[in-house]
Amino acid sequence: MPDAKRGFLLGVAAYVIWGAFPLYWPLLEPSRAVEILAHRVVWSLVVTVALVVLLRRTTALRAVLRDRRKVLLLTAAAITISVNWGTYIYGVNSDRVVETSLGYFINPLVTVLMGVIILREQLRPAQWVALGIGFVAVLVLSLDYGRPPVIALVLAFSFGTYGLAKKSAGVGAIESLTFETAVLVPIAASYLVWLGMAGQAHFADQGLGHVALLLASGVVTAIPLLCFGAAATRVSMTTLGLLQYLAPILQFALGVTLLGEHMPPGRWVGFGLVWLALVVFTAEALRTRRRQLGLAAEASAV
Repeated sequence: MPDAKRGFLLGVAAYVIWGAFPLYWPLLEPSRAVEILAHRVVWSLVVTVALVVLLRRTTALRAVLRDRRKVLLLTAAAITISVNWGTYIYGVNSDRVVETSLGYFINPLVTVLMGVIILREQLRPAQWVALGIGFVAVLVLSLDYGRPPVIALVLAFSFGTYGLAKKSAGVGAIESLTFETAVLVPIAASYLVWLGMAGQAHFADQGLGHVALLLASGVVTAIPLLCFGAAATRVSMTTLGLLQYLAPILQFALGVTLLGEHMPPGRWVGFGLVWLALVVFTAEALRTRRRQLGLAAEASAV
């Protein structure tokens, strides 16, 4: 199979798994969001350490630990991804799957906004239009919900910050996730011990099936990241950018169909505006990409 096709299929696999997460986290109830998050951190570290050893990435991981700048950036990434994971699990298990999908729909727009504010990047006119439509969409959804869509905004901004920290660190996916979970494990493990001592833990009192599902949270976390990492080296950033919409589309579809979440007219209007903003944003990105490729081809022909 050609590398590009393999990369595309791996990318699809990663985003489909992420899109199916709303079906997985409710299986871990009656464990609450923070307990599930703590288990996810602990078992993710077990999986990533095993991968580091099996894939012989220990030298690369030690190199990260010697770089103070990367350590600080990945610590920031660890904090923001824990906020993202915890918020997402809470959103899914409190029957707000549609709102969680909104967070990942608006994430590309938030990432662009952060680039302007933090990195002082210059936007093209169509990007400003997309941001404006996205802002109006959030206002419409705030009116519909009777409050700002807090879960969606936290997910979008936390993941945007996470992506910025990871991009700045420039560390491989396995080494990065290993470091991030190692930073969080002392807190997560201490919380689980406290829950157990307080008699509030649900690790062992729901049967072996529940234990297996909690243990599997580490594998469920690692597999799509591995697929994504493998895809990123085989396909273009444009293809990855388009694939990223698969996960929120699946989450939204699950929310309004299988999970039966209510979608009043105002919410449809708000989501419609978000999708319009993404169409403008994506069309502009594709047009710019084609123009850049054309200029590069002309330059190489000279």
